[in-house]
Amino acid sequence: MNRRKLSVWQGLTIALLFLGYAGYYLCRSDFSVCLPLIIDDLAAHGISANKAKIRLGAIVSFGVLAYAIGKFLLGGVADFLGGRRNFLAGMGGSILCTLLFSLGGGMPVFTLAWIGNRFVQSTGWAGMVKITSRWFSYSSYGAVMGIISLSYLFGDAAARQFMGVLIGHGLAWRAVFQVAAGTLAVIFILNLLLLKESRTRLGFDEPEVNPLNLFGTEGDQPAPSGLKGLLGPLVSSPVFWVVCFLSLGTTLVRETFNTWTPTYFNQAIGYSKAEAASLSALFPLFGGLAVVISGFVSDRLGRGGRAAIIFWSLLGSAVALFALGSLPMHSRVAPVLLVGLVGFLVIGPYAFLAGAIALDFGGKHGSATSSGIIDGVGYLGGILAGDSMARISVTFGWTGAFLALAGVSLLSSAAGVVYLINQRRAPVAQQA
Repeated sequence: MNRRKLSVWQGLTIALLFLGYAGYYLCRSDFSVCLPLIIDDLAAHGISANKAKIRLGAIVSFGVLAYAIGKFLLGGVADFLGGRRNFLAGMGGSILCTLLFSLGGGMPVFTLAWIGNRFVQSTGWAGMVKITSRWFSYSSYGAVMGIISLSYLFGDAAARQFMGVLIGHGLAWRAVFQVAAGTLAVIFILNLLLLKESRTRLGFDEPEVNPLNLFGTEGDQPAPSGLKGLLGPLVSSPVFWVVCFLSLGTTLVRETFNTWTPTYFNQAIGYSKAEAASLSALFPLFGGLAVVISGFVSDRLGRGGRAAIIFWSLLGSAVALFALGSLPMHSRVAPVLLVGLVGFLVIGPYAFLAGAIALDFGGKHGSATSSGIIDGVGYLGGILAGDSMARISVTFGWTGAFLALAGVSLLSSAAGVVYLINQRRAPVAQQA
């Protein structure tokens, strides 16, 4: 009976975390989905479309920078104060900032609101990873984080479809932002009432951590004693920094497509704004399928399975991005399919890094900090997805942007080789 009760509570916890983090994307993807509308709105007030595109791209970059800084500064707070506080604080702050953006009349308010939104949202994922470490044993990290990772993929896809429908029914971009904030507010209330910090609060035993975590026996302790002891084992591990570099490359590609896919489909391929918003959901949707398949296959490939999937997927994504940037497109279907393929090949590896791999590194002791650093380094690369990619696409066209991303994926696959070699040698070193 006790085991059954635990399973019920674990299922509820997964559902709440899934729904909560999917809800984050209502107040994150709204900017990307509404970009063509915001560009038209600014153009109607005397700003040229290209200048508006570059200025809004700069806001995206500032937002990603704020997100990265928040990952470093706020992510690890969950290791000291608990993941639930981080998770709920990110939701509440995002609701307020989204409403502020919708009321803004120009670039200063847009910039302030979007920077604030991305900064507070940086608390969410690390908080969720911390909660996961307090509810599940290491033997199920891959499966649990695979399911939870679908929240930001299918959640992103669903949010884009939902907002595409709103736009198709004639809602202006400000109304879309307000509906997104209201929907997230409902999800916030559900998590506030039902989500628990750990299973020990309900009388269950503490879950087991990975015995190969970077903190040794301390990895089983939920609260670290100090910042030095928390950061030392992480920053002194070479393989940890290889994973951070992988995060940098995959985040740059993912953030570029998350931000600019609706604009690319609208301006370059000729889809309507509503169609472009809906079709942009294919990138996270195919990525979600990859997460499910990658998690299933990696469990059966053994210890080096995740590393092998990371390497081959990133190598394949480089080929797909080269095709997207160099092959002549004689139909409107081929670019859409290639964008979906890139999502499938990039997001599978991306989901491993700040999820199951971060939990393996940190255990209950430093999982939030591990995840925060990995994600933070990744979003330092993601900064380039806004302003830099806007300038590249204006100067060299979308062809230049996709070829640049192909180079990023190729370099990332080289880091994947290093990680693969480490993982295949690690069991021998551990046994010795």
